[in-house]
Amino acid sequence: MPVALITGASRGIGAAFAQALAAKQYDLILSARNQAQLQAVGDPLQQQYGITVKYIVQDLSQSEAAQGIFQQVQAWGMTVDLLINNAGFGDYGEFASRDLGKFTAMIQVNITALVELTHLFLGEMQQRQQGEVLNVSSIAGFLPMPYISVYAATKAFVLHFSEALWAENYGRGITVMAVCPGPTRTEFFDVAEMTQAPGMSKGDAPEGVVKEALMALAARRSHLVSGQLQNRVVVSLPRFLPRDVLVKTLEPRFRPPA
Repeated sequence: MPVALITGASRGIGAAFAQALAAKQYDLILSARNQAQLQAVGDPLQQQYGITVKYIVQDLSQSEAAQGIFQQVQAWGMTVDLLINNAGFGDYGEFASRDLGKFTAMIQVNITALVELTHLFLGEMQQRQQGEVLNVSSIAGFLPMPYISVYAATKAFVLHFSEALWAENYGRGITVMAVCPGPTRTEFFDVAEMTQAPGMSKGDAPEGVVKEALMALAARRSHLVSGQLQNRVVVSLPRFLPRDVLVKTLEPRFRPPA
């Protein structure tokens, strides 16, 4: 059976990826910070589909976490065919008033750990001349986003990084793709303290994001803007508006309530 490694697999989009890939008869390596939550996702899938599910409890905000995941996979003697870098989080509010420690942890999880895991597993994929890496970005990665400035910047990194690696590896039989969801019905907004942010829609179901992402990955696309039509409209705005005008338009839309 092929093997998929999913970070941030205990809920939301990560858990939806686990469900979809188990149904496709992938063995799973699920990673997140909470063992009980991981098992709540993986144990029923193992029972239902007869697959193997392994768990790695790691906090990707810690500097050695990515290496720890890689070493554990090696210790099991498993080969990762599909790496899904899904772990990530955001924060909402005026940059100067928010906790700097949360920003540095966000950069560690959303960028540094993602780069490290990609580097560690992509090298093995190149040796085999096959494999897939799916990095979860966001439509925020297309825009300068007041009040979620660091989060949007990390997702811009993920998008550009993934597209560049797609071009580097396409001829090797390896696909690297970024999926860019819009607002999605997960716990993201609670963690980011964005539940009262103006203009936040209920968003897309994570299962729909995952279905579209796996289809686009199979088609060997470099990136996908998933979900509602409005998501594709939003990412097109920089083509039509001067950047100063664009960011001034976004600022009041995302300004925290007084």
